Amino acid sequence: MKYKTKHSNEKIYYIVAWIVIAIMVSGLLIDNPRFGEFGVVYIFHSILVFILSLCLLLYPKNGTAFLRLIIIVIASTYFYTLFLFYPETSSTYVFLCFIPALSILYFDSKLFYFSLLLNGISNIIIYGYILLADGVQYRFIEEDPIGNFFNFVASQIIVYFIFYLTNGRIKKQQLYYEQIQHSERLRTTSQLTAAIAHEIRNPLTVVKGFLQLFEKDSSFNDDQKGKFTLMIDELNTAEQVISQFLSIAKPDKENVMEKVNVQAALQSVTDLLHSYGLLHDNRIDLTVTEDCTILANTIEFKQLLINIIKNAIEASDIGDVVLVTAEREKDFVVIKVIDHGQGMTEAEVASLGTPFYSLKSKGTGLGMMVCFTIVEKFKGTIDFQSAIGHGTTVTIRFPPSSPSY
Repeated sequence: MKYKTKHSNEKIYYIVAWIVIAIMVSGLLIDNPRFGEFGVVYIFHSILVFILSLCLLLYPKNGTAFLRLIIIVIASTYFYTLFLFYPETSSTYVFLCFIPALSILYFDSKLFYFSLLLNGISNIIIYGYILLADGVQYRFIEEDPIGNFFNFVASQIIVYFIFYLTNGRIKKQQLYYEQIQHSERLRTTSQLTAAIAHEIRNPLTVVKGFLQLFEKDSSFNDDQKGKFTLMIDELNTAEQVISQFLSIAKPDKENVMEKVNVQAALQSVTDLLHSYGLLHDNRIDLTVTEDCTILANTIEFKQLLINIIKNAIEASDIGDVVLVTAEREKDFVVIKVIDHGQGMTEAEVASLGTPFYSLKSKGTGLGMMVCFTIVEKFKGTIDFQSAIGHGTTVTIRFPPSSPSY
């Protein structure tokens, strides 16, 4: 289905591209006052048509930011060429007003602002040239320069307004799509959990029970008992993974909502992880600016904090400090966990919360998925800001138990 949609979009793009190319070529050949002269103006016009056509046809196969920039620059040059070298066609001025609209098609905000700035500067230069040097050929501008200038400015405002609305709507759609993907991941994992979790746990419990008996049996030597201990540890790891699955699939009706003192919960968690941090020669620095309370489940809230702070410690270099802060910001209680470790790429951040995706060599990715589930369950948000070599800042926001006035 995805392939068919992509193929259909490419087909539509090429149809539109060929129509645009046909219009540009007909502008060269049909009723062109420069046709037959083959002077510098006509040759330059022909070169621009050829380059722009080539770029339009290459874009689907090589849709890089650089090629988009080239298309906008060439298209701008093409429209300004039509305006300057064909003054008898006054309607070409309209195209100058809507050059930035081309960049909206690429959904690239940086490209749009560049195009808007380039068009503004180019238009000012053209106005100066016409008014100071050659106003005879462009009489419609010379007769009403102020009116034409204000019309141009108004057109740029309209284009910006269209971009603002379009860009905002696209961002909302992207957020909605990401939320749908996340919900689908949770639903799939929950279904998988309901199908196999208990069936796996039962035989594991039996095997673990026999191994514990063998471990205490005096007929086995120490070497054999050491192997039994190792197997029991691995079974414990497997049980922990299953428990994480079950915590994701746990029905909402089982949650006990209560007022949670954020400072007390953070203090409890940081005290718990203090020794774990010392193993990595890391220190946890806790700062809470004021008393904050949220409506949540205390156990799950602490589980969320443990996972996030533990990840920050593991991502930190030896001797680094993990900063944990909590404060009240407007209508939210904001908790931040900051490390100065290895950091993550944008692609890695986008994949967080995906089942079985983990940056740890033996990780399952379920711990982070549990974090997303807990945050969503209590109407909170979680945000990751990270860069390679500059560490990661995890920002968690929850609505307070009582609003501020």
